[in-house]
Amino acid sequence: MIAILLAVNGSSSSGNLIYSCLLIMLAAVTDRLDGKVARFFKVTSDFGKELDSLSDLVSFGVAPVVVAWEITFMHFGVLGYILSLLFALSGAYRLARFNISNLDNVFMGLPITIAGTLLTILNLYNYFAKINMRYTNSNGIFTAIILIFLSFLMVSRISIKKR
Repeated sequence: MIAILLAVNGSSSSGNLIYSCLLIMLAAVTDRLDGKVARFFKVTSDFGKELDSLSDLVSFGVAPVVVAWEITFMHFGVLGYILSLLFALSGAYRLARFNISNLDNVFMGLPITIAGTLLTILNLYNYFAKINMRYTNSNGIFTAIILIFLSFLMVSRISIKKR
């Protein structure tokens, strides 16, 4: 939530967007650890699984796209809204499907954590391209294509082995 608030309270040239991206990356690290810690202490539950999915949706489905909006998609007009919604809704669908599946050794579709982290890395690239005056329309088009591709991968039925 803090990453989202920082992103919407800063302009596309403010340091708040960097902090937002760093918080999303920190969320990726903690997301990797939280399940392991819960299993180690034997405190897993269905409620915890749902809460973890809600946290993942906010951290990796909404926050990265809010940052992308501030840096790139606000200049796309209605298409920017559609792209932003596509990513967030694809992530929500992916998490809902994950919560009802019984797959132990594989993920069905690209995990939202990976998709959100990749979009965040692209957001950082675009941010630094903008402040160094190297941002062009090609950056925005490339970001839109990557976002559509990540959204497709999240809802796809490809199997990805768990580590």
